[in-house]
Amino acid sequence: MKIAVPFEDGQVFQHFGRSAQFKFYEAENGQLLRTEVIPTNGQGHGALAGFLVQHGADVLLCGGIGTGAQVALMQAGIQLFGGLSGAADAAVADYLAGKLVFDPDIHCTHHDHDEGHSCGSHCGGGCH
Repeated sequence: MKIAVPFEDGQVFQHFGRSAQFKFYEAENGQLLRTEVIPTNGQGHGALAGFLVQHGADVLLCGGIGTGAQVALMQAGIQLFGGLSGAADAAVADYLAGKLVFDPDIHCTHHDHDEGHSCGSHCGGGCH
């Protein structure tokens, strides 16, 4: 299984569509085998689901994420666990241990606001 997390300075990056890099965690039978940080090379909202597919992601743990990206992930067969914040490694450890607390109704509505909107600061770390 491969888990992807939008990643910045060790934390779950809060705006999926603006992620500059993802940390990928490869796990088997609940045990972490290896990790790798891969830059998106400027790919934006629409291309990120394809980026995750290209890198073999099965699961995405993230903060804020818009409806369009959610649909693209669903169509790609990638499980989504949103509304997360804090250390990326801790989120993955919780996921592997079966104790991840996430928001099943995650919505990022930054597109409905002014251009300068930041999901993380507006929504307290994750859009709800």
